[in-house]
Amino acid sequence: MNKFLNFILLVMASVAITSCVQDDDYTIPSSLGDEENYALQDLLDNATEVSFDYAKDLYNSDPNGDGDTDDAIPFAVENEIYIKGYVSSSDRTGNFYKELYIQNKAENPTSAIKVVLDQVSNYNQFNKGREVYIKLTGLFIGEERTGSGVYTIGGGTEFDQYGGTVTSLNFNQIAQNVLRSNTTEEIVPLNITFAEITNQHVGMFVQIDGVEFADDLAGLQYFDPIEVYDTSRTLQSCSGFGYDTFLLETSSFADFKEMDLPLGNGSIQAVVSKTFDASNFVLALNSVDDVAMDGDRCSLLDLDEFVTLFEEDFEGMPTGSAISSNGWTSYAEVGSYNWRALTTSDEGNPGPGNTIASMGAYNSSTDENIAWLISPSIDLDAQNTEFVNFQSSNSFSDDSELEVLISTDWDGTTANIATATWTALPAIIVGDDEYYEDWFDSGLINLSSYSGTAYVAFKYIGGFPSSGNIDGTFEIDNYKVLGEN
Repeated sequence: MNKFLNFILLVMASVAITSCVQDDDYTIPSSLGDEENYALQDLLDNATEVSFDYAKDLYNSDPNGDGDTDDAIPFAVENEIYIKGYVSSSDRTGNFYKELYIQNKAENPTSAIKVVLDQVSNYNQFNKGREVYIKLTGLFIGEERTGSGVYTIGGGTEFDQYGGTVTSLNFNQIAQNVLRSNTTEEIVPLNITFAEITNQHVGMFVQIDGVEFADDLAGLQYFDPIEVYDTSRTLQSCSGFGYDTFLLETSSFADFKEMDLPLGNGSIQAVVSKTFDASNFVLALNSVDDVAMDGDRCSLLDLDEFVTLFEEDFEGMPTGSAISSNGWTSYAEVGSYNWRALTTSDEGNPGPGNTIASMGAYNSSTDENIAWLISPSIDLDAQNTEFVNFQSSNSFSDDSELEVLISTDWDGTTANIATATWTALPAIIVGDDEYYEDWFDSGLINLSSYSGTAYVAFKYIGGFPSSGNIDGTFEIDNYKVLGEN
């Protein structure tokens, strides 16, 4: 009888222990415990939701404005605020370690953030797509590595000669501050190109189409066995006459590390991240199931089959006045400042002494300046394929914006610029943090999906308000249109 009773007690104890072991529970919970439900309801009732960008803006990596980050201090959140998001990463395959990325929407996200946790196998609790609420009160917003540009939520701080960084949330902080709802959404990958990826996309689950692994990687695996921690493999996509490239990074702990790289072309879905030293953007896989590359490899175009349909270097235009010759249209939609031809002193153009197109709002004395520079018309029906290419630079890089747009319904009059349909083109544009004498190539911008008569526009948005700086200058040169012969 005692033996039977002991057996029953042993079975009951085994069941109780099994039900409490979180790390070995590989099922996604359909409901949450009472304690977590109560904590979430209390958060919703008594705290204020803020946007991801609001939370990021609380942190300043260079508070004394001296141009480096050795004075960085993570922001300690004291107010009762929280963010709501959806888990975009998964450590189920071992490719992520003690971290979560969450994005602000399950589809078409606009912001994302990293959370560092002193906990492994997070996918058991925070599965991909899980709706989570992060109580920011008592936590810190900063970076794991100062100057990385990867905004991170942590549970503590540490300081050295390079500045202050955040440390992982401990077990109690995870339980109290990272709360789940019962909702799990499908994370729809944000379709994007390599050239469009910026700091804003770090942490987002994205999809890139028309990609393949570099030619010299045939027969290799995701991870190089001579590496210790991570291996970067080059992805490429055909972009006219050359390749756009990007890095895929795989951890030494990934369970797919010994799998062969696919040889074909197709798509990849992954989370945007950065290398350890933050020197490069990388993609990180949740699973190799997100790689579909079984199509034919892409082929580059032959430059000999193309001719230059139009080119403009702005040489010979009168400097200091609004650009109006060679078929160009300049138009000040808001404010009086406009695109002008100026002589550059930059060394990288190749310069100095070259004439360029320039627009900046410095000293305009208006809160807003919007100015258009529109190219001569392009007949897109005269050939099968066209590409646009140009170079851009900056000066006084103070948060102004430059958009590169195309229209096929503009009638050529300044009166109808604002009412025409303008679509953004995927051009590489100089960033605010680049050296002012450097010039950046836009890449070849494919116009083959458009037809009719088209115009390419450079739209400047800035201003010179009494507070704040949005008056940076943008410069354009060496604009050309290539067409298939």
